[in-house]
Amino acid sequence: MEIDVEKTADRLFPLLSALVTPRPIALVTTISPNGRVNAAPFSFFNLLGTEPPIVGVCPGDRDDGTPKDTALNIRLTHEFVVNLVDEELAVAMNECAAPLAYGENELDRAGLTPAACSCVKAPRIAEAPASLECVEWGTLQIGDNRLVIGLIKRLHVRDSLIDAEALRVSGDAYRPVGRMQGPDWYCRTRDRFELVRPRTA
Repeated sequence: MEIDVEKTADRLFPLLSALVTPRPIALVTTISPNGRVNAAPFSFFNLLGTEPPIVGVCPGDRDDGTPKDTALNIRLTHEFVVNLVDEELAVAMNECAAPLAYGENELDRAGLTPAACSCVKAPRIAEAPASLECVEWGTLQIGDNRLVIGLIKRLHVRDSLIDAEALRVSGDAYRPVGRMQGPDWYCRTRDRFELVRPRTA
């Protein structure tokens, strides 16, 4: 089947979000100028490069067209933290998706612990397997899509996941979850296989 995306705009979200899977999940923490913490999960997110290290996350708008809390806080403070989500954090991450009023703390609702960052005012999540402290490089507005590009300034990684000398993450110990077709489906990432890249033409 060939689908003309311009003629099926009302079906694009369920189609594309079901096909482009699994997607990593960013549980993004931000803070408002008056110190109120927000936490929200995003699967329209990924690592975009390493020289410099950048991530992209796409916070949307509310139904009335106003920016959601994450987008608003980043616009006002230019900082955020990407907390990665593993199997241990999955249920709490889902709790953070509840539509709370602006200024209500999702970390409290989910029973998660804020921890101080080194470079940004927003807290990281102590229970996260890894957290990326980010400052906003820029935000692109493409139609109704908002792409926030963040420069990664610090990494925090759970001690049990990393070889401190080699700075390598243990694939056996790290068990991230991925977003599948929505609205309620996820996957574990334990079933893996290896393909060695060709070394010659």
